[in-house]
Amino acid sequence: MGGEALLFHAGMEGYRSTPLLPLPSLQQSLSLQQLWIKDESDRFGLPSFKILGASWAVYRALCERLRLSVESNPSLNALRSRLSSLPPVTLTSATDGNHGRAVARVAKLLGLPARVFMPAGSSLLRIRAIEGEGASVVVGGTYDDAVAAAARDAKGDGLLVQDTAFTGYERIPAWIVEGYATLLAEVDESLRLNGEPAPTHVFVQMGVGSLAEAVVRYYRREGTKAGPIMIGVEPDEAACILESIRKGAVVTLEGEQHSIMAGLNCGTMSSSAFAILKRGIDCFVTIDDERAKEATRLLANEGVVSGETGAAGLGGLIEIMSHDKMKNMVDLSAASRVLLISTEGATDPGSYEATTGRSPFDRKKAK
Repeated sequence: MGGEALLFHAGMEGYRSTPLLPLPSLQQSLSLQQLWIKDESDRFGLPSFKILGASWAVYRALCERLRLSVESNPSLNALRSRLSSLPPVTLTSATDGNHGRAVARVAKLLGLPARVFMPAGSSLLRIRAIEGEGASVVVGGTYDDAVAAAARDAKGDGLLVQDTAFTGYERIPAWIVEGYATLLAEVDESLRLNGEPAPTHVFVQMGVGSLAEAVVRYYRREGTKAGPIMIGVEPDEAACILESIRKGAVVTLEGEQHSIMAGLNCGTMSSSAFAILKRGIDCFVTIDDERAKEATRLLANEGVVSGETGAAGLGGLIEIMSHDKMKNMVDLSAASRVLLISTEGATDPGSYEATTGRSPFDRKKAK
């Protein structure tokens, strides 16, 4: 999984593998054999991993819509040259910030318009960042309302680029999941180059579940040995995946979600992720906002700039390590090698500074 998408991403201007960083102080304090974090705070100049999924999905979707062949060496630049003589397609999406900005950036790279729907209460800085990519932004309602509005809007000249699958809309979310596999392939390559063994545990934060689906598909792909224990992390008040697993079907949470983990503030999971996560995630854990803030501060002390959503995986690890029963249940011990994924940098610098007392431009480790 991920080979074709990785080739595509490697051909994009500015591609580089993001760093896989050790966290020695946290590793020692948590009594683990190894603790790594995949730092996605700078991916193609954006502060999030989301462009991996957005770029691959847009490429595949436009090739299909315009009846263009998917080339053996897929290229965004080649697609742009073909689009120049065709009627414009508007890329449409819903977002809490990172995904919408990624879609807007891909639209700009292709010379296409983009329209992004965001829930009420979205950070003004995140709104401005998306507008800065050349997209128009519509704000209102919940995240689920934004998804519904984007889907309606795309029925005209638009192409809906959403990581939330629902009945009748599965292909593009599946391509987004494929795109995310690039970061996991990079993890494997970094470990190989450093002569280090694979992780025994992977913590992954879950919003609608697309990244978690990518993690499960990658580590449980055909031909691989028994993979790591996988732990999914959600905010207490936006645990739509845990609630769906409990109910045995995709459910929508009542009311609105207001966690500071903005990228995880989702009331409905992706329908295509349900079966994969039900059988692939070994443990589900929820954390509150204070735990996310604590994790953000601890990563800052290690020199890693991560927003509250990006730090949620560490928050889940700390939560489990603070309860012996939970720790034993997932077999976390001094022999464990744990992988975390920091899915974003400081997408709201003011909030980051208020939480950590540090500038997001300061990556010095605490002494």
